[in-house]
Amino acid sequence: MSKRKIGFIAAVMAVVLVPGTAVVAASVKPVPPKPGTTSSVLPAGSDNPQIANGVAIGKDTPTYKTSGLGPSGLNSAAPGGTPERYVDTAIFPGGVLPEGVTVTEAQAINVMRRIGENLQAQGLDFDDVYAMRVFVASPDGSTADFNGFNRGYRQYFANTSLATGKPIDVRLGTAPAAPPFVATAARPSRFMVQVANLPVAGWLVEVEVDAAYPKESKGKPRYKRHGNWWGRWW
Repeated sequence: MSKRKIGFIAAVMAVVLVPGTAVVAASVKPVPPKPGTTSSVLPAGSDNPQIANGVAIGKDTPTYKTSGLGPSGLNSAAPGGTPERYVDTAIFPGGVLPEGVTVTEAQAINVMRRIGENLQAQGLDFDDVYAMRVFVASPDGSTADFNGFNRGYRQYFANTSLATGKPIDVRLGTAPAAPPFVATAARPSRFMVQVANLPVAGWLVEVEVDAAYPKESKGKPRYKRHGNWWGRWW
């Protein structure tokens, strides 16, 4: 069972996930989280919300905060300093993007994989993330590609049913929805803003996350592999 207590609070009425049952309506009084845990407050009425309304952090909860993480320059075929340089060729062989996949989307996927590596080095994983800050730039000064970022984000976060716990298919570009790269129940609180530029030439995405250490280590990753995506990563 997750270390987090997931609450759904909207005025007096809320939607509560009861393990092994359907989602039902109930009257809930907000309760501070237990020591050593976090409690995400999710929007009521949605089986697959993208982010939390907020998160409460219990007393004596050990936490970990990453630095701002951008994509790695994995596409050596693209010129240095270009956005295409930061397309992950393990996901997109040769740096070639499938139909509808934007460069921002590809960079978001690259960043999420870097976040996973950073967390793993600390004995954490995606399910431990409770807060996220996102900075997105546009290569031409127009409105940033927030939709592209969100598609990349959904491959690694907020992609399971609250009612059943099962993965929910997500879109990659304009392709039909398919199983996410990593199935994760975490829906962190998040803010996302457009910035004029980022510190590395070619970066369109930079992300910082906060994670809480689980009370008990299970000794193995708690996210699920789909196809060979995990195999390519770890």
